[in-house]
Amino acid sequence: MRLASFNVENLFARPKAMAEGEGDSATRKKVLAAHARLSTLLDRHSYAGAEDDILALLDTLGVLRADEGPYVRLRKVRGQLVRRPRTGPVTLVAEGRADWVGWIELKTVAVNARATENTARVLHELGADVVTVVEADDRPGLQMFSEALLPAVGGTTYDQVMVIEGNDARGIDVGLMAQGDYRLVQMRTHIFDTDPQGTVFSRDCCEYHVETPLGTRLVVLANHFKSKGYSSPGDPTGAKRRERQASRVARIVRSLRNEGFDHVAVTGDLNDDPQSAALAPLLDLDGLTDISAHPDFDWNHRRGTYGSGNEKDKIDYILLSDPLFAKVTAGGVFRKGVWRGARTKDPWEIFPTLTAKVEEASDHAALWADLTGV
Repeated sequence: MRLASFNVENLFARPKAMAEGEGDSATRKKVLAAHARLSTLLDRHSYAGAEDDILALLDTLGVLRADEGPYVRLRKVRGQLVRRPRTGPVTLVAEGRADWVGWIELKTVAVNARATENTARVLHELGADVVTVVEADDRPGLQMFSEALLPAVGGTTYDQVMVIEGNDARGIDVGLMAQGDYRLVQMRTHIFDTDPQGTVFSRDCCEYHVETPLGTRLVVLANHFKSKGYSSPGDPTGAKRRERQASRVARIVRSLRNEGFDHVAVTGDLNDDPQSAALAPLLDLDGLTDISAHPDFDWNHRRGTYGSGNEKDKIDYILLSDPLFAKVTAGGVFRKGVWRGARTKDPWEIFPTLTAKVEEASDHAALWADLTGV
């Protein structure tokens, strides 16, 4: 069987502040950071002491004096967050989360159609029996992608498509697609997992239990850890949150072992490199090995998985339990959908249909692992 993991970066709609060509990158980064910070503040039981910060962030996002900004909109269902007099300063009238119902919504733009087609080409050429999909828009969108776009590029529709909505308000979730003879028999979400610091997963660590044609129970833990950008002031790079997430995934793996599940794969975008202290609780776990450690692993020109493929950008993973790793015959990095420009040293092969960065399937390469007897 072939197991794969691919961060598709949304299939049909992407937050405007995350889309190439929508303003300069510095502005978009500032907007995303402000959105993340403001969303955290607005969820507080009390806004006491944060009033000036909330107003300043609303101003940064362009929604201090109007509900519609360039990149976001202020959604209000009930109650009032601010008072906007015709003259004079805007004031915060809500004293806490209970005083109003609403949120700050990131505006979206359509993904370049050629980019979506190239995403389908990646999955077609991968030919995985089971694939983790990171940053899926939602289940209907992923189902439509499978049924319409994959056949359009010569691929095969996946019989089983599943996405469970996670904790990210932007709608970037972790899903799984599986061919019909690899039956999805059980799912467990971990969006409600907490530790002393609060909610652990910024998206989810979803357990997808798959029964293979040989009767083996394969448990795939689909992940998308906290990114290095847009984090809280006390955790500016998100490292503390990723360490909490890595520790929790390690505990889930141990729990699965205690339940008798030997064939476990941890997949997805962990948003940090193998040398990071944040990922150590998971990467150093006994009995769990990165597919890239296999002697027949093909790095495909670079030793990273994100962007230009530098080693420090090795942030996507397939980690296999010992019984699974023992059955690996090959693995590798699939880069055909990643734009690398004409001047890139040691350029990898890309699709003929990929002629500009806006057309890339994703800025993440896909990972794959071939296993026998599973």
